Amino acid sequence: MKAARGSVVSKKGTPWGTIIAVVGIVALLATVITYYMVKSAPQRDQASREEAAASFAPTASDPDPSKRIPGVITGNYTGSVHVLPTERVAYDKTPPFGGPHDQTWATCTGIVYPNAVRTENMVHALEHGAVWIAYNPQQITGDALNLLSFRAKGKPYTMMSPYPGLDKPISLQSWGHQLKVDDVNDARIDEFIAALRSNPNGVYPEVGASCDAVPGQFDPDNPPPFDPSKPGPDAKPMDYKGSTAAQGEGGTVPQQPSNPASAPATPTK
Repeated sequence: MKAARGSVVSKKGTPWGTIIAVVGIVALLATVITYYMVKSAPQRDQASREEAAASFAPTASDPDPSKRIPGVITGNYTGSVHVLPTERVAYDKTPPFGGPHDQTWATCTGIVYPNAVRTENMVHALEHGAVWIAYNPQQITGDALNLLSFRAKGKPYTMMSPYPGLDKPISLQSWGHQLKVDDVNDARIDEFIAALRSNPNGVYPEVGASCDAVPGQFDPDNPPPFDPSKPGPDAKPMDYKGSTAAQGEGGTVPQQPSNPASAPATPTK
């Protein structure tokens, strides 16, 4: 009797190497996607805030929508009153949002200044339609500072800087308007910006004026520093009318004729 011939069954081994490689790739992709989702979340959140504030954009029938924002205070200031780079102004508000100012404006092309900037230059930028976001550097730090900077960085007619000694965490200024808030997530921040940044309806003196840097006069990478001391008795008062030497726009001081009495008056803006 012949022995039964045994059958040989071929078995394939489990491809653990391939499985591990695939799992590794999937995990890596998940990590990358999660990273970019987390990183882009603040931008998406800011886009949502701006969309929510769109109803505060100015129109011909609603020229100053900031009047609908609780907490906004206003003031009337005469524009184009300039002081020299060596002079200071005794402002009536902190931070100021109008009044005499330096003849050269601070660059306001979406710049986030890391250090406090001379107030007289910042006020001039407001005259051009900019919104100035000031913050107390002792109260706004870390994630809050990053969230606030999204409101300014790269946005035309916007600038942001620390303001030492500020009585609130955040203060927003446009010419003749101010809003102070406690929380970086306050919706009124975006409403204020939507209503007043480069508003075309004449809520600031120099509609259409530039926010670009003035070559040779204002360096946004090395701006004139903020002076925290109280203005002295020689500071220009809020009712200062300006002088001929200080009226040049953009830092250009007009040349004085040798015989001023015989020369025509220099027009001011």
